[in-house]
Amino acid sequence: MLKILGRKTSSNVQNVLWCCGELKLRFEREDIGGPFGRNDTPEYLALNPNGLVPTIVDDGYVQWESCSIVRYLSAKHGAGSLWPTDPARRGEADRWMDWHLSTVAPLMRPIFINLVRTPPEKRDMAAVAKATRELGDKLRILDAHLKARRFVAGDSLSMGDIPLGIIAYRWFGMALERPDLPSLRAWYDRLSGRPAYREHVMIPIT
Repeated sequence: MLKILGRKTSSNVQNVLWCCGELKLRFEREDIGGPFGRNDTPEYLALNPNGLVPTIVDDGYVQWESCSIVRYLSAKHGAGSLWPTDPARRGEADRWMDWHLSTVAPLMRPIFINLVRTPPEKRDMAAVAKATRELGDKLRILDAHLKARRFVAGDSLSMGDIPLGIIAYRWFGMALERPDLPSLRAWYDRLSGRPAYREHVMIPIT
C-alpha cells in the first residue's frame, strides 16, 4: 500500500493527500516533521536526504518533492483526469505547477510564517504587507487566466490545480487585504465544493 510520510497540516503534504483523495487511492500516513520531528533521523534521511516532508513509498518506490509526487501519482492512476493525456493540456498543468513553485509559494512563505508561526509581538508586518501586495499582483495573472476556463488547464480539475489550490486556501483563509479577483474566487469556490479538498485542505491553518 502507498505510504505517505508527513504531517497532515503541512501544505506540501496536503498536495499529496488531496491528490490521493481525488484519485480515491488507499494509503497509510505517518506523522513526520513539525512538532512530530523524526525527519532528521538516519532512517528518514535515507529516504529523503533533504529531511523535508512529504516522502512517499509506493511498493518500494520512493519519491519526494510534493509536485513530483503529484505528477507521479496522477500519471500512474489518473491518466485522462488529473494527468491530461493531451500534451498541450498537460503542458498547461505543468506550467502552472512550475509557476506555483517559482513565483507564488515564495511570496506566500513570509506571509504564512509571520501570521501563523510567529508570535504577534515579533511579526514583521512590513514584510507581510509587501509580500501580500506582490502576491496579489501575481495572482492577477491567474485570475485573468481563469476568466475563460473553470480550472487552470481547462474545464476539469487537473494536477495543475493542486498546488495552487493549497495556496488559495491560505490566501482566502488568512486576514489579508486582498484585491478583488473574481475569477480566482470563483475557482476557489469550485475547489471548496470538492469533498477531497474539504477533507485534506480545508483544515485549521497551523
